[in-house]
Amino acid sequence: MKISETGLNLIKRFESFSPDVYLCPAKKLTIGYGHVIRKDEPIDWVITEEEAEYILDRDCDIAESAVNSIGVKLNQNQFDALVSFTFNAGVNAFKKSTLVKLLKKGDYHAAGQQFDRWIYGNGRVLNGLVRRRDDEKRLFFTPIEEF
Repeated sequence: MKISETGLNLIKRFESFSPDVYLCPAKKLTIGYGHVIRKDEPIDWVITEEEAEYILDRDCDIAESAVNSIGVKLNQNQFDALVSFTFNAGVNAFKKSTLVKLLKKGDYHAAGQQFDRWIYGNGRVLNGLVRRRDDEKRLFFTPIEEF
C-alpha cells in the first residue's frame, strides 16, 4: 500500500514546512517536513518546499515499507494513520511496539488505543504529540466509507 493524500496532509499539518535546519522537540536536527538529518547529510541546508516534498516522499517510502512489512490487512485510513505514526516515532519503535503486536494478534481496537501512549518527548508530555496521536487514532478508527 501507499499513503494517500489524506495521510500526507496529516503528516504535513503536524510537521509543517521549514526551509532551514531546526532542532525538533526530540532534540534532533530536522528540516523540511520533519526530515531528521542523518550523519551523512549537510547541516547547513536551506531547501525549497518542492525539495522538502521530495524528501517527504522518500521518508514516507521508508515508513510505508515498515507498515507493509507487518503483514496485516489494513484499510487505507488505518494504513495512513500507521504511516504517520511510523514517520514520527521511527521504524524501530513502530516494529517493537505493542501496537504492532496487537495488530498481528488481530486486536485492531486495542491496537488503535495504543496511539494514546506515544505522547512523550524526552520524558515529557508534548501537546503537539497529544494532538497528533488523537488525529492518527481518529483516522485509524474511521471507516473507509467516511473519507
